[in-house]
Amino acid sequence: MAAERTGVYPGTFDPITSGHMEVVRRSLRLVDRLVIGPHINVGKGPLFSLEERIDIINEDIADFPQADRDRITVVPFEGLLIHFARDVNASVIIRGLRAVSDFEYEIQMANMNARMEPAIETIFLMASDRHQFIASSLVKDIARLGGDTSQFVSKRVFERLKAKFSKA
Repeated sequence: MAAERTGVYPGTFDPITSGHMEVVRRSLRLVDRLVIGPHINVGKGPLFSLEERIDIINEDIADFPQADRDRITVVPFEGLLIHFARDVNASVIIRGLRAVSDFEYEIQMANMNARMEPAIETIFLMASDRHQFIASSLVKDIARLGGDTSQFVSKRVFERLKAKFSKA
């Protein structure tokens, strides 16, 4: 019997977008267990706290079928991704790519990770044309300036963004 294949999908997820959720859905076709890893990166100055980001991710995956939800865990991490991947016994790191500019950075990271831990593969999933342009930073900018982000994020994230910026 083959060993369970665990994948790690890391990111800041500030906030999680429709593009991120597409990668989650597609990842479930490739792995038996998926660990979504919101990164603790205070240097990026996230809009949402770590706890809020974890709640948002859990809220968004709540709409998945139970069998898929049972295969997903949300585990925050700090430090090197490759150490986190080892800690959760992942054999695969999943990264979403939107554009060529993403690829340059991601290939460098994948090669460094492969040097540090050759047993862990990195898989790149290209964003569909519907989601190629969606970036969390752009979504936050649109929301901050009073624009409609509803087509880029779930209804729950949309409401949270409105609440964050109505306080500003």
